[in-house]
Parts: sequence; C-alpha cells; structure tokens
Amino acid sequence: MAEDMSIENYLAQGGMLSNPANVPPRYRAALLKLMATFVDSELAGAAGFADIINEGPGIKARIAAAKIVLEKSDSADRVLAIMGEFGADTERYADHHPWTARLQRDADIGQQRSDHDMRLAVFNYPLEGWADAVVMNLLMGRAVAVQLAEFSLISYQPLAEVFRAIAPIEARHAELAEEGLERLVEENAMEGLQASVEYWWPRVAASFGTEDSEKFEGLKSLGLRHTPNGALKTRWQAEAAATLAKFGLTPGT
Repeated sequence: MAEDMSIENYLAQGGMLSNPANVPPRYRAALLKLMATFVDSELAGAAGFADIINEGPGIKARIAAAKIVLEKSDSADRVLAIMGEFGADTERYADHHPWTARLQRDADIGQQRSDHDMRLAVFNYPLEGWADAVVMNLLMGRAVAVQLAEFSLISYQPLAEVFRAIAPIEARHAELAEEGLERLVEENAMEGLQASVEYWWPRVAASFGTEDSEKFEGLKSLGLRHTPNGALKTRWQAEAAATLAKFGLTPGT
C-alpha cells in the first residue's frame, strides 16, 4: 500500500489486510458480524443435526451425520480463533449456550435473528426426522457452497484462507446429503420429501439476505463482498433445483 493512500482507498482497489491492528473501525465491525454469523450458524446447525444422528438408517448414515457435526464444529472453531484475535468475547461460546434452541415448526420469522445469537434464521427451525434432515442439509449445503465461494474472496487474508480450506469440507456435506437422498429414493422412502423441500426452500433462500444495494456497496468498498445477494441466491436456486430434479423433486416457493 502506498504511503499516501488511505486504507479505505486501498481496500476499494482490491487490497488485502492481514493484521487486526490495521483495520479501520467500520471494517472491524462488519468483519466481526460476518464471522459471528458463520460461527453461530455452524454451531447451531451442528447442534440440531446432532439430535438426529441416531435416527439415521444404519451405521454408515449415522457415521456420516456424526462426521458432519464434528466438522461443522471444527469449522466454527477455526473462524472463532480469528474472532478472538480481534478481541471478541469467545467465552460466550461456552457449552451452556443454547445452540439447540429452536422455534415451533410452523413459525415464520423471515430473515430475523434469534434472541440467542447471530445464527441465520434457518437454524431456528426444528428438524422432523431423518428424511427432513437430509433435505435441509442438501439445500443448505448448496447454499453454504455458494456463500463460501463469496467469502473466500474477502479482503481479510487470514479469514479468506480459512474459508477456502472450509469450502471443500462443506461441499462434501452437501454430497453426503445427496447420497442420503438417493438412498431414500432407492428404498422407496419418498413420502414427505416434497413437503420437506417446500418447507425448507424459502427458509434457506432467506439466508441470502436482502437485496439492499446500499448495504452491499458499502461492504464491497471494503472488499468484504463482491457479488450481490440476489445473484448468489439465483445461483443457489439453479444448482439446488438441478439436484432435486434428479430425484423427481421440485423447488418450493
């Protein structure tokens, strides 16, 4: 960075930062929010899926579910370590935090956050059995892949590197969900699958946030975003719909 260039101009021109001491206050606040949302969502997602492990149809299915819980927890821990470098209160992530807290199944909170943490709204809804968990994990796994591709380009280099390392792990989770869905179809256990798709589709779609151009432009100027929410959601919709079509399922509304 040139000596006469401000950090804001440096970031706007595609510059990268690598030290918490060098980040401006607005950048720090936005970066911490992004990290907290990811960490809280991973931990809440892992906690919800942990409750469903023993409903898996067989040992291999249960091993796959346990692997997802372990790896999501580990991914959260890796990002949490970077939050700690920014002085975040990592103690609030102690075991007593209500990661398993869920709303009623028929609740509809849109994009609102819970009172507990920064998890995405989708992780406030309960799973209803193994097949429902497989559908949710498939749709959300595809969404996470799209979101991580975006986050892997952010201007805080240490975090971008962590997200790039996490991306293939999360991609494998979506693959495991697809394998689980394929097994359900092969066993003629399709009852309720379309209903689960219709339940989870709008809730996963909401995880992409609003199409607020002003907010996006502010984050883009800091190098924390590159692609608008609408474009990310459209990509997810196309990829998820193509996957569902393999099994005779259609997107929700």
